Amino acid sequence: MQRDDLNDLHAFSVIAEECNFTKAAARLGMSQSALSHALRRLETRLGIRLLIRTTRNVAPSEAGMRLLARLAPALENIEEGLRAVGNLRETPSGTIRITASEHACDTVLWPVLKDWLPQYPEIEVELSIDQRMTDIVDHRFDAGVRIGEAVAKDMIAVRIGPDLRLIIVGAPSYLDRHGVPKTPQDLISHRGVNLRLLSANTIYSWELEKDGHEVRIKLEGSLIFDSPRMVLRGAMDGFGLAFVNENEAVPHLASGALRQVLSDWTPPFAGYYLYYPSRRQQSAAFSLLVERLRANVRG
Repeated sequence: MQRDDLNDLHAFSVIAEECNFTKAAARLGMSQSALSHALRRLETRLGIRLLIRTTRNVAPSEAGMRLLARLAPALENIEEGLRAVGNLRETPSGTIRITASEHACDTVLWPVLKDWLPQYPEIEVELSIDQRMTDIVDHRFDAGVRIGEAVAKDMIAVRIGPDLRLIIVGAPSYLDRHGVPKTPQDLISHRGVNLRLLSANTIYSWELEKDGHEVRIKLEGSLIFDSPRMVLRGAMDGFGLAFVNENEAVPHLASGALRQVLSDWTPPFAGYYLYYPSRRQQSAAFSLLVERLRANVRG
């Protein structure tokens, strides 16, 4: 196999994954015309059409699908081989791509990265802030950060943060008007500032627990956000009760802008985990970061 053959096969695989020449060209760092030329060259050598192109989209032909099925594992093996060789360098280097929620980034990732990253000038970390459960394999992330119960069982999961707690809060002005709930059943008569879970496209149910008794609550309300920070903001402005991360609410509880209710129904739970595919060989840079994040929990 000639070098051009390998380059053209790689170009074809990226086009097939992206189903878009513009995105594929940007990912490969080459012009669309050069990418089209590479594909034509490959199709000419093979004597068969690999992609079906219309004015709106691009999709692999039957032959293209068969080639891609064989090609993807081979290209991944090559990438792993290159990473393994790169690990022999004395200075850790490379890009680490991580997807995490904004709260996870604020509380467990950034506090570590801001001190750790300057020690390794050849390591680059790319953080994608997303509330959804992104498929890290499909989107080519090295890892993701989510609470432990949300991590798929086929992933390696490393705890990187302390326990978390979600609490019910409301503005004093709201509680003065509507009263302070004493039991979960009292919540039925209250308004809620709600959070939409983008992954499931549903409103988050408040999960309450006391002495082994679990209750799920959904409150009616006039505000729904897909940002936990805006949920907190809505509660502070008196639009209803909200179910929020305790560490984000603490400053506002201390200032009197918010009051906590039903505290005995909101126990702590296991916090954030870094997760990544078990079958993928990791770079030295990634292994260093994992160990540093793990050490942060051990103290």
